[in-house]
Amino acid sequence: MMELNEQDVEDVAVGAAILGSGGGGDPYLGKLMCLQALRRGKRIRLVDLEEVPEDAFIVPTAGMGTPIVLVEKLPNGSEPLNALRILEAYVGKKAYATIPIEAGGVNSTIPLAVGALADIPIIDGDGMGRAFPELQMTTFFTHGVAVSPMSMADEKGNSLLISALDGYWAEKIARVVTIKFGGIAWVAIYTMTGRQAREAVIPRTVSLALKLGRAVREAREMGRSPLDHLLHVSGGFELFTGKIVDVARRIAGGFTRGEAKIEGLDSYRNETLTIQFQNENLVAVKDGEIVASVPDLIIVLDVETAQPITTERLRYGQRVAVIGMPCHEKWRTPEGLKVVGPRYFGYDVEYVPIERRVKGGGLK
Repeated sequence: MMELNEQDVEDVAVGAAILGSGGGGDPYLGKLMCLQALRRGKRIRLVDLEEVPEDAFIVPTAGMGTPIVLVEKLPNGSEPLNALRILEAYVGKKAYATIPIEAGGVNSTIPLAVGALADIPIIDGDGMGRAFPELQMTTFFTHGVAVSPMSMADEKGNSLLISALDGYWAEKIARVVTIKFGGIAWVAIYTMTGRQAREAVIPRTVSLALKLGRAVREAREMGRSPLDHLLHVSGGFELFTGKIVDVARRIAGGFTRGEAKIEGLDSYRNETLTIQFQNENLVAVKDGEIVASVPDLIIVLDVETAQPITTERLRYGQRVAVIGMPCHEKWRTPEGLKVVGPRYFGYDVEYVPIERRVKGGGLK
């Protein structure tokens, strides 16, 4: 078991935004909740999956909704803990641990705060290895973990329990409730045992976020290129460098949808990259060719600092680097691609692993 300090939390927040692939919500709010908890004497304890008892009762916690709303609609800090308590009361068990649903953005830092406030450990792993926009898009779901019961809470004190047939129905029902809550809800969902977690969880993603955030910070401190160091540590690929010249963004169906157009600089001069997103970046298209697609990670960074830029913070004039990272192998199975592949999002293309696209020059 590892105990995180304030610097670790700072690094996890940066790494989580990188893994979020543009989505998952800005981790800043979750980071503040974690730092506040630490300064009150609480502990953030990260436990490896192999240390978890087989009969442990595990309750994932998260936020869901439209990330851009979270910029202005601030939580009071109690909502995700309330969701956990509601589910504990309904099931009649105390949680042994919580775990992130996704390895991106605010949903990486919120469970750390929940663990600190509830005095329970946080499992070093998650159900995505990145961020995705819908509730069924988890390895928990593809490995047969029941989505119900599910609890939801908002900042006003509203709460409810949902019993859904499967992850798709949970998504449909909870998305409507989230819209009625004002665009953001806080949930506890996919309760599981330690035995189930060993099969369903993507392991060590919180510590991966810590590693990536630390790599960016240390490169800056040493006067090295944080982008180059991040690529080296992550095993990612540079896809493009340029200036954002247009961003089209709208809220529809409880999601932030849109695209960003980037004109190339340096070795990419006279080329154009377009990124299409639904909360998270879905596809990157360079001059008509797809160079990366879900479930692989497409990450937009400040070209100088390698600070990740979420989709709600993309702006005209930003100079950015776009990098790609391979997704976890659990998503590259037929079962995984059915849930998170490009065809699910409406793109009539086959999934091609990013390492093959980069080496092969893309797919028209």
